[in-house]
Amino acid sequence: MNAALRGIVPFAVMCVGMFIALLDIQIVASSLADIGGGLSAAQDEISWVQTAYLIAEICVIPLSGWLTRVFSTRWLFTASALGFTLSSMLCGVAWSINSMILFRALQGLLGASMIPTVFTSSFHYFEGQRRVYAAAVVGTIASIAPSLGPVIGGWITDTLDWHWLFYINLVPGFLVAIGVALLVDIDQPDLKLLKDADYIGIVLMSVALSSLEYVLEEGARWNWFSDRTIRNCAVVASIAGVMFVVRSLTYAHPVVDLRALTNRNFLLGCIMSFVTGIGIFATIYLTPLFLGYVRGYSAWQTGLAVFSTGIASIVGVPVYVFLGRKVDLRWLMLFGLTSFGLSMWAFTYITSDWGGGELLLPQILRGFPQVFAVAPSVTLGLGSLPPARLKYASGLFNMMRNMGGAVGIAVCGAVLNDQTNLHFLNIASTLTPANPAMNELLSNLGARLTTVLGSAPGGHLAAIEQLRAIAYREASTMAYADAFRVIMVAFILTAPLALFLRKVAPPKAPSAEGH
Repeated sequence: MNAALRGIVPFAVMCVGMFIALLDIQIVASSLADIGGGLSAAQDEISWVQTAYLIAEICVIPLSGWLTRVFSTRWLFTASALGFTLSSMLCGVAWSINSMILFRALQGLLGASMIPTVFTSSFHYFEGQRRVYAAAVVGTIASIAPSLGPVIGGWITDTLDWHWLFYINLVPGFLVAIGVALLVDIDQPDLKLLKDADYIGIVLMSVALSSLEYVLEEGARWNWFSDRTIRNCAVVASIAGVMFVVRSLTYAHPVVDLRALTNRNFLLGCIMSFVTGIGIFATIYLTPLFLGYVRGYSAWQTGLAVFSTGIASIVGVPVYVFLGRKVDLRWLMLFGLTSFGLSMWAFTYITSDWGGGELLLPQILRGFPQVFAVAPSVTLGLGSLPPARLKYASGLFNMMRNMGGAVGIAVCGAVLNDQTNLHFLNIASTLTPANPAMNELLSNLGARLTTVLGSAPGGHLAAIEQLRAIAYREASTMAYADAFRVIMVAFILTAPLALFLRKVAPPKAPSAEGH
């Protein structure tokens, strides 16, 4: 095998592992209604099928740099691929929503290390201009995999059933594990690091992140801080978070390199990665949910309706690679973030009649600039750090994107819950006997339903129930527009930060000691 292939082939195998790990965050998105029905789950429990996976990933991804130094890139990635594969099989045999949430958390926990390891490996295998291409590949996977998830998931669910959303991982997962074990040779394990590891910091970080996510996910359901459990979890998250920061900044061998945030490019890259995570994951959560619950689409219909996002993302890759050789990456990132924000503005015009046709342009506007929003942050954020700090910093960088996704999904879920109730009350307040349009609608509906049911009182009651359903549908649609508006604001506030990034030269290849 020549020198070029010695880098490309193992990197490609690792990219497959990263792809399936990211794909599985959203592969359930268009099938949430099917999974919920199969497991007898309520609508407000369904988002945990995605959030459990995300929060488990978030707890492990920051540790990946330290885990890589302990077990080596080869064996950590191999173990991660095997664990991900086996937990996928468990998800396929889940018998209740609680077991599904547990197995999805296990799946995210075990498979998380595949994501940041690919980022750092790209800096090992490629140098100079080739690193821009590698960053484009990694950025493309990070943006396209979640976009393709609902499409692939919808087809699998309608063709087979939702269990195969997880069984489909078995063959590629085992092949990736075997390929990495045979081909990847970047560094050597150092088990001595286990002795001085910051186990207290690991516990504090896990407690802080998991408590924070519980507050975000369940707060709206339990009326936020009026609920004792929500209050307690918020206090625990705050205290554990502060203690973790202090511990990481004072301990001799922290598992997360928070000091990397003193590097301006890395700090801004993390912020933009966080917001990009909100945009990518939250919109892929909202759109299938709208199509499934408001429009009544099947999983496959939902997948087809959101397919344009993935196609637009793929089209954007060669354009980015071409421009990346000629245009300052900071301007490309500004374009990506701004375009993403504009696409969210287009989504705010959503109505209850929207389907694939109406979603086409907003989704193209969202899909095309994704690689422009993700790839430059890899090159400018991670590329500005010394190779010796790259592994620890990569975990933190990737955690920010996934944290953004988890927070985005939770916040959007809260917006949907609160705003649907608010809009429904506002609509209901106008539906009085003094409203002639309502009276006419009830009269027409009552007449038709009386003919069907053979009873005037029954027809009138059925008409009132249909009116309530229409009001709730419109209130729900307005709440989706509100959620997209929140995402839009996040991008509008973040996009100018791209101008404050420093232009960086490609770093030198890491030395053997750096690994």
